[in-house]
Amino acid sequence: MSRPEPIPGDVDVNAAPREPVSDPTLGVPLQVVAEGTPRHRLVVVGDSLSHGFKSLAVSDVEKSYPAMIARALGWPEFKAPTYEGPGGLPLNLEWLLRDLEREYGEEISGVIETAMAFGHTRNLFDEHEDYWERGPGSRIPRDPWINHNLAVYGWDLRDVLSRDADVIRRRMVDPSDDPLMQVPENADHLAALRVLDSARNARGEALTPLEAAAHLGEDGGIETLIVWVGANNALPCVVNLNVKWTQDQYYADPVEKNRYTVWTPKHFKSELKQVTAAVRQIRARHVLWGTVPHVTIAALARGYGKRAGDSAYFPYYGRPWVDEQTFLRDPDRYPHFTGTEAAAVDRAIDRYNDTICEEVRAAREAGHDWRVVDISGVLDRLAYRRYIEHEAAQPPWWTPYELPKEFEAVLGFTPDTRFLRSGPGGVSQGGLVSLDGVHPTTVAYSIVAHEFIQVMTGAGVKFANGIDFADAAESDTLCFDPLISLENTLDGLRRLDDRFAIIGRFERALRFLRS
Repeated sequence: MSRPEPIPGDVDVNAAPREPVSDPTLGVPLQVVAEGTPRHRLVVVGDSLSHGFKSLAVSDVEKSYPAMIARALGWPEFKAPTYEGPGGLPLNLEWLLRDLEREYGEEISGVIETAMAFGHTRNLFDEHEDYWERGPGSRIPRDPWINHNLAVYGWDLRDVLSRDADVIRRRMVDPSDDPLMQVPENADHLAALRVLDSARNARGEALTPLEAAAHLGEDGGIETLIVWVGANNALPCVVNLNVKWTQDQYYADPVEKNRYTVWTPKHFKSELKQVTAAVRQIRARHVLWGTVPHVTIAALARGYGKRAGDSAYFPYYGRPWVDEQTFLRDPDRYPHFTGTEAAAVDRAIDRYNDTICEEVRAAREAGHDWRVVDISGVLDRLAYRRYIEHEAAQPPWWTPYELPKEFEAVLGFTPDTRFLRSGPGGVSQGGLVSLDGVHPTTVAYSIVAHEFIQVMTGAGVKFANGIDFADAAESDTLCFDPLISLENTLDGLRRLDDRFAIIGRFERALRFLRS
């Protein structure tokens, strides 16, 4: 196990957690004169959280929070790409598990049934890969418009500044029909092209998401522009369970930056200033900036060991299906990072969000109606293992987030941020985080939509209706129609990992191949 990297000098691991923003205007009054009627009521620049990504795929984007906001606006002209093929991109875990349930029920048992299930899964992967690599999914629709949802999963600050459809195409590889790794090799590029291939100027030149938003601004104006990007400047440390801080040499390079998993606050600030400079040129009446969530709260990184006193952090963070006692006997056998590293990442993200607030304040002082939507604070108030079950760690400002009463009424349980577990008896824990352990479920996306709507309403935006939380709960298949096999699937993963540490070995091999 490699030793943790030194904590950057601009990160104070002992600092108190940042208090969430309660005033979206940051106390800077501004008189907004609404002139005319903007043609585009909502435009979004962001990453997977705005793209509609969940359970390891972008697929049913009509359940994304921007689509929910557009419906609340009563604005059917909202344009977003679609991903209607089998399994979405890169691979919808719920689609896979539900297909296996239809064939084998609650549990796959016995040598013969296991062999049959393996063959069936291979066939599903093959169908999925063929559709997206060589079939209809590989052909990008020729849309005559620029999308209003310009979010792309996996993208960070540098990407929204520098990547367009032509850049994406140059990075694509010739797909091979690999009999073992049956996943679309260009999944991220295909997903991005569906967002941006139609984003071109009058000369046919490809536009970045920020340039595309500027083009829409010149084409009749934008009423509300949402910019929520920056999570991927820290999320890779959770996905890889490896904290690797940016260095001066490569962090701004569009390709070489991928060797890092967390941006230092200094480097984040440098990138954000370029993004905010571009956003100032966009003709938008209101600009809403989402804050960066504390990625270490994600259910994919489960805390192990006993916390010391009022500390919010466990000694170790690993995968949620690993048995705790087995992990603690030999932590180095499994991918993980330490509680000290988790605290350092969180304090870095606090500085990210301070920088976002500084930029919003400066823009308001210059006469631009920019506002903060503190989604990070919402997640902190929902953090089950960090704060709800460990009262000693709650900061003075902490209060629990009040979930819509419709969730309990429709679902029969109160969803939380723990890793989802369900069986024949329904959901036993979780419900706000999808099967990939990182991205929200539909009910959680409805909370995000509601938070943005609250700030938009305060800015004077008119809505036809609010978020229908009961409908969101009924349309959330993971919560409303739970997988009966999930408990057994997770237990199977645990047994494999306990005996062979097979998943950790696979993750390490995958990181090596991608390095």
